Amino acid sequence: MIVLTLDAGGSKFAFSTIKDGKFIGETNKIPSNSHDLDLCLKGMIDGFKQQQELADGPIDAISFAFPGPADYRQGIIGDTENLKGFRGGVPLKAMLEEIFKVPVFINNDGDLYAYGESLAGSLPLINAELQKAGNPKKYRNVVGLTIGSGFGGGFVHDKMLIGGDNVTACEIWKMSNRLDTSRSCEELIAIRSLRRFYAEYANIPFDETPMPREIYYIGKGVEKGDMMAAKKAYFHMGECLGDAIANMLTIFDGIVVIGGGVSKAKDLIIPGVEKELKHNYATISRITQNVYCLNDKNQLSEFVRSESKTIKVPFSDKTVEYSSTPKCGYLFSSFDTSMMINIGAYHYAKEMLK
Repeated sequence: MIVLTLDAGGSKFAFSTIKDGKFIGETNKIPSNSHDLDLCLKGMIDGFKQQQELADGPIDAISFAFPGPADYRQGIIGDTENLKGFRGGVPLKAMLEEIFKVPVFINNDGDLYAYGESLAGSLPLINAELQKAGNPKKYRNVVGLTIGSGFGGGFVHDKMLIGGDNVTACEIWKMSNRLDTSRSCEELIAIRSLRRFYAEYANIPFDETPMPREIYYIGKGVEKGDMMAAKKAYFHMGECLGDAIANMLTIFDGIVVIGGGVSKAKDLIIPGVEKELKHNYATISRITQNVYCLNDKNQLSEFVRSESKTIKVPFSDKTVEYSSTPKCGYLFSSFDTSMMINIGAYHYAKEMLK
């Protein structure tokens, strides 16, 4: 099966071809030309045509991630924030199907990221670690989170992508945050929020604030700047992310996998996450499960260890295995985020074509 895929961002489009679950040829990157709809659409068509020419055989489908709001089932894109040229409803699916004569599938990048991580990324690795430790437990649920220019997410249950009735499940960016109830979750967990935190702690204008990569290197003492402000900025983002993780685990019991450009600074983010996940209410725990950071070798070892015990069935000679400790984990993925989105797009097309 050959599927043409695309990870569509506000500044660039990255096209790939996937055959039988593996990338073939080179990824083609072009400017999105988000300000001009005609230029954007022509670039998209040309990008897919280039991949089609490189494909080893006839293509079966086109499947890709695109920013919303959108009616993803019909493939109609609405008034997107990052791609200003799309206004009033653009029937992207119908256009591409008319040109390429193959089925076209479009979905949210957070959803496809979660799908990729659940089928071919972090979840299989975690289950392999459990098996290696002799633990019969197998995890089937994934909450995928991406941190970049925005904050996105997706739910996967037992290899099934959960879209909701309006394909708006896991719109995490609009969730509230107990650390700052005046702002949406995304305003606390994204590139602009990290820069805003740094500007506040370093007491400098926002326009003079460096980008996350530089703030990270300042925090590590590699580049000049306010090291304490950089560390505090990432720590506070970690607290906000920890609040989001706690809310997700309360709603959807599974493994939380985190990707996106900002997630590469995990060593400065995790301390804030850990602090927030340890926060409890006055009389009860915040989270029902015991939550482990799976990037930490010691916590991973504790997570995979089986704690089941044998208990006797009343009025019987039979016994059953019982584990009274529910466990969940979160981790910052070791896989490239764009790659996982494209893998998710491939598997989504494969599922839809059954």
